[in-house]
This record gives sequence, structure tokens and C-alpha cells, in this order.
Amino acid sequence: MFGVLSVRNHHFQRRTFLRSLGVTMALPWMESLAVWGDDAPTSTKRANEPPVRLAVLFSGNGFHAGQWWAKGVGKEMTLGPVLESLTDFRERLLFINGLYNAEALKGNIHSSQTGNLLSGAPLASGGEIRSGTSFDQLVAQHYGHSTKVPSLVLGCERSNPGIHKNYSMLYSSHISWSSPTAPTPLELYPALAFDRLFKGEGERGDRGVLDAVLGEASRFRGKISTSDQQKLDEYLNSVREVEQRLELAGKQGEFQGWRPTLDKPNVPRPPEGIPQNLADHMRLMCDILVLAFQTDATRVCTLKLNNDHSYLHFPHLNVAVGHHELSHSDRGKMSPDWLKVNQFFLEQFAYIARKLDAIQEGERTALDNSVLMYLSSMQTGSHDASNLPCVVVGAGGGPLQGGRVLDYANGPNRKMCSLYLSLLDKFGIRLKEFGDSKKHLAEV
Repeated sequence: MFGVLSVRNHHFQRRTFLRSLGVTMALPWMESLAVWGDDAPTSTKRANEPPVRLAVLFSGNGFHAGQWWAKGVGKEMTLGPVLESLTDFRERLLFINGLYNAEALKGNIHSSQTGNLLSGAPLASGGEIRSGTSFDQLVAQHYGHSTKVPSLVLGCERSNPGIHKNYSMLYSSHISWSSPTAPTPLELYPALAFDRLFKGEGERGDRGVLDAVLGEASRFRGKISTSDQQKLDEYLNSVREVEQRLELAGKQGEFQGWRPTLDKPNVPRPPEGIPQNLADHMRLMCDILVLAFQTDATRVCTLKLNNDHSYLHFPHLNVAVGHHELSHSDRGKMSPDWLKVNQFFLEQFAYIARKLDAIQEGERTALDNSVLMYLSSMQTGSHDASNLPCVVVGAGGGPLQGGRVLDYANGPNRKMCSLYLSLLDKFGIRLKEFGDSKKHLAEV
């Protein structure tokens, strides 16, 4: 664990060492605040205000042709069959049509359409791994320093190895990227995700790791130059900041006068391992996401329900065909099995929205204080990434107006990254550009 600081290695790499600890240091983010925007979201600067949370849900292989749609406004909005489970949230729902990532059209294959879904970045081919820092991780880097876990990235299907048509299958398996060359680690085990947030001796155990690191660093200090000692001291200061943050984690919120509605889990720890029943696995991950927001253990969560190019099966739905094959069987006709699978995925999104809406936080609910976004990497299983499915539920703390259908299909600005720029504003992160876009979506 402490190889980076060992005398045998004779070199010290601060960023690598940060990752080896299994915790995230605050100092690198603080250095970049001037680039990312204001110190904190506008809404967080008012006393007694709960934080704004971000959840991104993803399923691969697209949806039933012709059954993903929304029409109308507010209570009068009607939803296509895929989205029926969101009917109760029509007044807080944004259905966004017509956006796409230009870079995703180059490979016209699952992996080349997924690895940049949240970044709009060019993807390296030929087995090389390079994408871009994703939208969710940008929020976490700016906004996650106030919680024990800066971001939680959950999954319900293992990563795919190998290369498919000159692109790494890692792109199909990861939508969250901490840096252009590092997909954010994906947690598949509900019990381990729970432990990361709520482990009974978590703070004490983490401090023990930090104490050991500090001792190793002190021994190493005498064997390096004065200049390197200064660099090491800077690093140790960041370690001490993390130590102090862990001491306070779960004891107080960032906002004066505000406290989360729970200060510890109100459900038992999930069983070890991965549930054999897919529905149970997804529901556990949804519950952990909600609990993480409710206890303020994290404010950013990405839940990948399956991979793009997924081969999940759905025996609990009495569907015999795997997900990928089922998506390619869609030729525009009403396929009951394909629709049933689509609806199953969106029901997880509706479940999270419903649970958050039941949590009262002052005058609003936790759903009102959240931005929930659902995405897929293609419109249908025919690899059409020219119009990406996107629906947003929640008010983002107040400024996000729902009950609307926004159609950009024939507009001049169709970039997904324009949507991300607008959503970043809700978190007080005001950028002039992100990914391939330099223009916000004014209607969001």
C-alpha cells in the first residue's frame, strides 16, 4: 500500500499516492476551484439550505423504437410506454430530445458511443484508453469535498474486457471518468458500497491508514532533497486535511444550521456478494443511492444499471432473450419483451425519485433538492447515437423547472455537453466550455 513512499522506489508521486490510499484528498480540488467556478453553489451560501445532489443513471443498448417519447406540458404531459413509471413526476420532469455527442458517431459501435457519454471527448482507438473527465466527476471534484465520499459509482454488471472493432470494451463498461485515462472504479457489491458509506469503524480505520502513511513519510523525508521535502510537506498537509475531514464526517453538514434527516443507516447492511436475482441487485443499489443522499454521505452518485453491449438476462420478467440480442430484434414493431425490459430499467429511476420525494427537507423534498438524470448511449439498438435518450427529474434545489419537453433536434445547438454546462450551473460550477461545447442550453 505504501510502495510510492518506499525508499526502494526513490520517487514520490503525489497523485498516484492519493489513489493508493483509497480515499480522496481535498487539496487538488481546492487548487482548481478558480478554474471550475465559485467556491460553492449559490444555494449553499444560504443558511439552513440542504445541498443539491446529482444522480446519473444509465442503461445500455437504447430503447424501443417509437416508444420513448413525451408530449405536452405539466400535468397534461403524456409519456410514451417506456416512461410510464414516471407519470407521477411529470411536473418535475424534463424530457430532452435531439442532443448528441459528435465524437460518438465516429466508431458507430457500442464502446465508441459510451465512453464519452458524460464528457463529449474524443476516444482513443486501437486498444488505447483515453476519454475525458466526465460531468459527474467534475461535480464531485468541485462539490464532493464536504462529504465522506466525494462520489459513489455503482454498477450491476461487470466490466467487459477486450477490444471490439478497434475500441476498448472498457468504454462500454464505464460512463464515469475521474480523468481522461482513468475510469472511476465501479462498485458492484452492495455490501461493500454500504461499508464505504457507513462502516461502523470507518473513520477510525481510515485514520489508522493515514497514521501509517504519515509514519512512512517521516522516515522517507530524511532521504530526499530540501526541495523535495517541501513538496512532501505540502502533500502531508493535504493528508492532515483528510484526517480532519474524516473526523468530522457524518457529524455535521457543510451548511450552517442544516443537518441531514438521518445520521446513520436505517436499514441493515446488505448480504455479502452479488445478488443472484438482477431485480434484487438493482433495487439494493437504488436504496444505497437514496440512503447516501439522505445521510449526506455523498452528494454525487452514478448508477450504471448495465453495460452498453450488455448480455444481461431477465428471467424475473419471463424474458428468455439476452439484452443485446433483444435490442437488435427491435424493428419498430411493438415487441412486448423489449418494452418490458425497457420499462424495468425506468422503474428503477422512478423508484429512486419516489423515495427521495418522500424525504422532507424543510420546505422541499430531497427530490426537489436533486438532479436525477437518465441516459442511454443510443436511441435504439440499431446503434443510432444521433439523438440520445435523456430525461431529468428534480428541481436542483429550485432553479430547474420541470413539466417541459425540450426539443433540440432541429436547432443549432445539439451538443450534450451544452446540457452539462447548464446543469453544472445548478451546482455553482460556471464554466465557459466543457467537452465539445462553449454554449449553454438557455432553456435548462
